[in-house]
Amino acid sequence: MAVTRRPRPRTAADLLVDCLEAERCEYVFSVPGEETMDVLEALAETPSIRHITTRHEQGAAFMADVYGRLTGRCAVAMATLGPGATNLVTGIADAYLDRAPMVALTGQVGSDKLHKESHQFVDIVDMFRPVTKWNTRVERIDAIPEIVRKAFRVAELEKPGPTHIELPENRAQMPPESGERTQPLQRTPAHFPEPPDEAIDLAARLIDASEKALILAGNGALRRRASGQLRQLAERLHIPVAVTFMGKGAMDDRDHLSLMAVGIQARDHVLTGFEIADLVICVGYDPVEYAPERWNPGRTKRIVHIDTQPAEIDASYSPEVELVGDIAGSLERLLEAVGPSNQVTAERHVDLREAVLAELGAHEHDDGWPIKPQKAIADLRRALGPGDIVISDVGAHKVWMARLYQAYEPNTVIISNGFAAMGISVPGAIAAKLVHPHRKVVALTGDGAFLMNSQELETALRIGADITVVIWRDDGYGLIDWKQRNEFGRPFAVEFGNPDLVRYAESFGIAGFRPESSADLYPTLMRALAVEGPALVDVPIDYRENLRLTERLGRLTEAG
Repeated sequence: MAVTRRPRPRTAADLLVDCLEAERCEYVFSVPGEETMDVLEALAETPSIRHITTRHEQGAAFMADVYGRLTGRCAVAMATLGPGATNLVTGIADAYLDRAPMVALTGQVGSDKLHKESHQFVDIVDMFRPVTKWNTRVERIDAIPEIVRKAFRVAELEKPGPTHIELPENRAQMPPESGERTQPLQRTPAHFPEPPDEAIDLAARLIDASEKALILAGNGALRRRASGQLRQLAERLHIPVAVTFMGKGAMDDRDHLSLMAVGIQARDHVLTGFEIADLVICVGYDPVEYAPERWNPGRTKRIVHIDTQPAEIDASYSPEVELVGDIAGSLERLLEAVGPSNQVTAERHVDLREAVLAELGAHEHDDGWPIKPQKAIADLRRALGPGDIVISDVGAHKVWMARLYQAYEPNTVIISNGFAAMGISVPGAIAAKLVHPHRKVVALTGDGAFLMNSQELETALRIGADITVVIWRDDGYGLIDWKQRNEFGRPFAVEFGNPDLVRYAESFGIAGFRPESSADLYPTLMRALAVEGPALVDVPIDYRENLRLTERLGRLTEAG
């Protein structure tokens, strides 16, 4: 039946959407609600902004979160008042601690009801305050252009994170006044300060005097597109590079100088590299990714801090010099200031890299059943190209992914390790596919995290997001089981049942696969990746390897 659009006057919601368009906002992710209907109507008339209807508000927030992390720009996660808004909180908090720009937009009861008890009313602005960089309620229609410009600007400035705008229902319906004050404001670029020459010179002298330097690269190196300069510094000076979970891809793991990720066990191979280091050069490192007391427990390390912001105060993180400004620019200036390379530095760490690679290679052809994590990682890496993307969920699989999966290019491995929110992988993979439609995108998840947002499989199918969901199934919360066995000698309250995950995928109209043996895993992954449309692979996993790993390397620390 044909639908006739009713004519309507221009509203404040139209003005807000005009401002989103001026910000070059590409996507609004939301579950529709009564209090956001005026904004939805305005979006329906704005073809430059694509609205993605999600199946849960948390999915919408995770999509905006991962979009921001991959692009450095804001998408919008929108929800109605009350339970719609509260469902956004986990994804907003994830963006807050993972340093991803996004704008949350929520509806609210009419402003005439804010002073009293009202259906579904809770104070969203107060609720969001601890997990946003800035948030506000629209009190005046003519303030909308300034509010939207500030929300996007603050979200995208270093360190990036979420902001929030609340639009009460009656104000969304109001007609805006005409004139300059109700026109969108234009975006203006922000420029970083430059570190002073004396800071560059001091950092260069510290590096020149070092015999066992080590670089620790974090998410900031990826966020500021400084991977090229980081790799040049490492190659020029022959300094090995370890990365945080969220820094994977800053260094090409095929490079002999890459020590891959740190942050797993108390006595892991790479952490031994920190023990012998006489200087740690921290590039885009954020303590939220990995606590400095883990790699500098004696507080004796000499530290060079290179980031967009001054160092966070920490007893174990007291840099001798801070290069505060654009990371890529600081690295370029530092390269010009340092002396000749020191080949000895890298040679002291070559055994650490070989130890990690040997562990991965030892299980590459393992035929055990269920499938060992090392085998599952090796086959996934073999199945994907250098630029293909993996969005890792949170759980025991995240430890193995961070430790053994080799990242070749920046932003090809996305791990939430600031807030470490379960349920991010499927919606995050959808966002990654929207950003990079021509790359293969895999959501790697455990069975616990998968069912937290598995409803977004329907979203992927509906919008044509060809993602592949790879589930490591062990019928329990494997990471907590792992920690309980280490701490108390037994697990408790961590087991659960699962549906037939292949038939579950098929019920959505999505292709489902399950390998019949360890040798069948790689062919199964290749079949799933070749499907036109979303696909799911159910991988029975042998998590007995978890305890074997900690028996070899020590207590589990920051993997949660």
